Amino acid sequence: MTATVPPAPSDRPIPDPAGRVELPPGVTPADPRFVNDDLLPVPLARRRWTTYNFAALWVGMAHNIPSWMLASGLVALGMDWKQAVFTIALANVIVLAPMLLTGHAGPKYGIPFPVLARASFGLRGANLPALIRAGVACAWFGIQTWIGGQGIFVLLDKVFGGWAEASEIGGRPWTLWVCFVLFWALELAIIHRGMETLRRFENWAAPFVIVGALVLLAWIANKAGGLGPLLDQPSRLGWGDDFWPVFFPSLMGMIAFWSTLSLNIPDFTRFGAGQRAQVWGQTLGLPTTMTLFALLSVFVTSGSQAVYGAPLWDPVALAAKTDNVFGLLFALVTVLVATISVNIAANVVSPAYDLANLAPRRIGFRTGALITGVVGVVIMPWKLTETPELYIFTWLGLVGGLLGTVAGILIADYWLVRRTALDLPGLYTPGGPYWYASGWNPRAVAAFLTGGVLAVGGSHSAPGKGPFPEDGLIPFLKPLADYGWAVGLATSLLVYLALMAGHRRTTPQGPLMAGHRRTTPQGLSDGP
Repeated sequence: MTATVPPAPSDRPIPDPAGRVELPPGVTPADPRFVNDDLLPVPLARRRWTTYNFAALWVGMAHNIPSWMLASGLVALGMDWKQAVFTIALANVIVLAPMLLTGHAGPKYGIPFPVLARASFGLRGANLPALIRAGVACAWFGIQTWIGGQGIFVLLDKVFGGWAEASEIGGRPWTLWVCFVLFWALELAIIHRGMETLRRFENWAAPFVIVGALVLLAWIANKAGGLGPLLDQPSRLGWGDDFWPVFFPSLMGMIAFWSTLSLNIPDFTRFGAGQRAQVWGQTLGLPTTMTLFALLSVFVTSGSQAVYGAPLWDPVALAAKTDNVFGLLFALVTVLVATISVNIAANVVSPAYDLANLAPRRIGFRTGALITGVVGVVIMPWKLTETPELYIFTWLGLVGGLLGTVAGILIADYWLVRRTALDLPGLYTPGGPYWYASGWNPRAVAAFLTGGVLAVGGSHSAPGKGPFPEDGLIPFLKPLADYGWAVGLATSLLVYLALMAGHRRTTPQGPLMAGHRRTTPQGLSDGP
């Protein structure tokens, strides 16, 4: 009887019947400059998030104070409830498209956003979009934590009294700083336990926050004497010449609000059980939830106008109007859960992976999360939220333009250049198919710069209301500033396609890209 010699391990990724791909047993990318445990593809056995998990994720993320304030702020700007809800619904249907397109790579390959970006920007060049996304997330983390801390402070002051009269540190009561720090520490404690803890938290946080919003609606409807006064508040803009100059910047602002997640949604979909779970979960979770939450928000804000004579678009300030201690405590817990839910999912997970991509051998997921928390405080979020002009027009406008530019490149590369076929080991291998010029793809950088300049070059501020010149940074681009996200996405997508069309590229053949030499000895290990 002759002995059977076992075959040598293959570095060809293993697809399953559903089209999902994982690395073969015994083959692990080993170059510490480009890989650690958190950046490796999620094994098929751990890709088990269901449709409900993704829907619950979006329910938990959508129900938060800043998104409430964006929706109710449209009423404060003069829209009626129908105009405000239409604007919100349209924005979230639009942003769902890039969300699903970039999210596709998650269940298929099990990779996070910075690893997906390596296909278009190069193994080293991916740090450019990753650091932009990480910087935005760190700032958002600080802003959400500050707003959540303020909410807790206001409600505790109503319950116990005297908190607002405490001695000041840095121009603010020391009790406010305590609320901010405690809230910050609680968030990091939850994320330190990992993604599975986040999934379980989102599962119960989502329905709890919905109940809290409905309770607030019932309370204000009772104060207003029914739903009628909530629906009767007229639009101050009409549907004519006064409406459209407010509508288009507002639409871009609503899109920019979730444009962050349209980039790093693979950080979550990589745990998906399949494409059906992420597609249906996001479709059922994002536009429907945001539209319904916007409906609740504008109803409550309209009701506050009917009851108090002026629209109260901050739900914490509105909840503080009640003298019922149980109601205040319920509002306090709702604010706590809602803010933690969105802040951890939207603003800690992404930079944790992005920073790990920058220095894999030194930074893991938990270390990246801690760095995010520290940077979120250092950027002084209380300054970013001092004026609505700085917060909405400057911050959201700039963020939307830059992130839309990155999204255009990712979508063009993954769907139009590579037709969703990636060389999975190559995403971790120096000298492989995504090495380009010393790890950078100059075509992606050129597309990013072109789209970025057109998207944000016309940024402008009213005198004394922001950091930009009144005529815009580049005056002739000023007309594009209100459409930054759309301009950035479309421009970078078209420029990237044009540049890559003139570049010799491989033809997708199954899970690997043909025409490139394998680099197993250099970047892969045949051991665990």
